[in-house]
Amino acid sequence: MYPGMHAAANPGKPALIMAGSGERLTYRELDDRSLRLANLLRAAGLAKGDVVALLTDNSVHAYEVYWAAVRSGMYVCAVNNHLQADEIAYIVNDSGASALVVSAALGELAENVAGLVPEVRVRMAYGGSVPGYEDYEKALAAASDEVPAVQPRGADLLYSSGTTGRPKGIKPNLPDRQVDEPGDTLVELLRGVYGFDENSVYLSPAPVYHAAPLRYCASVHALGGTVVMMERFDAEGALRAIERYGITHSQWVPTMFVRMLKLDPEVRRRYDLSTHRVAVHAAAPCPVDVKRQMIDWWGPVLIEYYASTEGIGMTMIDSARWLEKPGSVGVAVLGEVRICDDDGRLLPPGEVGGIYFQRDEITFEYLGDREKTRSVKHAEHENWATMGDLGYLDEDGFLFLTDRKAFMIISGGVNIYPQEVENVLALHPAILDVAVFGVPDDEMGESVKAVVQPAPGAEPGPELEREILAYARERVAHYKAPRSVDFLDELPRTPTGKLVKGKLKARYARP
Repeated sequence: MYPGMHAAANPGKPALIMAGSGERLTYRELDDRSLRLANLLRAAGLAKGDVVALLTDNSVHAYEVYWAAVRSGMYVCAVNNHLQADEIAYIVNDSGASALVVSAALGELAENVAGLVPEVRVRMAYGGSVPGYEDYEKALAAASDEVPAVQPRGADLLYSSGTTGRPKGIKPNLPDRQVDEPGDTLVELLRGVYGFDENSVYLSPAPVYHAAPLRYCASVHALGGTVVMMERFDAEGALRAIERYGITHSQWVPTMFVRMLKLDPEVRRRYDLSTHRVAVHAAAPCPVDVKRQMIDWWGPVLIEYYASTEGIGMTMIDSARWLEKPGSVGVAVLGEVRICDDDGRLLPPGEVGGIYFQRDEITFEYLGDREKTRSVKHAEHENWATMGDLGYLDEDGFLFLTDRKAFMIISGGVNIYPQEVENVLALHPAILDVAVFGVPDDEMGESVKAVVQPAPGAEPGPELEREILAYARERVAHYKAPRSVDFLDELPRTPTGKLVKGKLKARYARP
């Protein structure tokens, strides 16, 4: 299913509304503009399996690009707009993108990327002009509006960092069907589990380049509902949007809950949330006390899921069952959960081990990294795969998480991989050794901490801390950079040189 089906039946219905400005994109406009862009891409020589990269802020145009690729059998690669230019260029080049569409709101960043992606054949900017890019509106106006006889279904190709710190493209197999044919697993989950349909009004407060916002908004379009996208998250603004637009469904990360709970009680009571039936949340563990307060405030409308960009599997739990089993992330709704020890043997209920999902088939690969693709699969079962997390099942089959993969930091629902930051800081002349990890943060869940062993002659203290923080922020995206630096005479390492990061994290863990 795709917007063209709904454009024929209800052309003037809003497919997407920007929460702050009220800017609207109807189904007729979404269908026409995505069709013209699809024809433009094909005329430029792109074909099924090619990649269209997207560097954007939260904008109505993002889904014109999304659906242009998906109705052409192409991959759409949405790139994090908080990365540095060379980080973005790495993803664009590594994905093999033939086209790059950017938002003029990111003009300087987009301009810096342009010179780093020589293999990209089609470059366009919307919302204004950007040196090195063709004018998007002029290009669409000149493109054909003829509907092709064949519109193969495409997919997204998103990047998720690995333990080496370099992002890896998660490339699913392209479905063997046309864009107007059913068969999308997520669409059916949204319809069957959450009750999404053509009457749904879905609030998306997160950046559109993340997997969940990108995919959920697209699924709402597939069902003929309306997406309300916030330009950026604002706690009171989110409540205002629920009332103003009659939001029925929404999706959040726990940090957003924390910020809304910190609003003055008078502000929280000011808005009518009566249309709000389902509040989905995921991306990071939600503190039990935070979730209880949200259920007390919003009622039993919260539904939590545990999944990954890779689409290996999925669990889910509603408010009623969570109140019976606080802290659980639910039962499997996609695949079957298996808990295994380090040797791959199945563990009984209550025992902690690696979380695997058993599927009929594992339908993705890490682009250009067969070893990483192989590493997520069970040694004896080709159709079992893991995200690297640890947890246990209770006697009723409910999953509880106990740890996260390889000390990955989750700050505000965003994954941060310490190795990438450590690699950057290791080059600082005043640093002899460094460890980066997450420490508890009341608002963000975790914040990034660096612990440094100073080089001989370097003086530890506030001045060096400021220098290291500035050094990091110049070289990696700001959300990845440490928020604070501590100094030690020596970092704990094994005789073979392996950093014993668990000892460091234990010093900062709360009782």
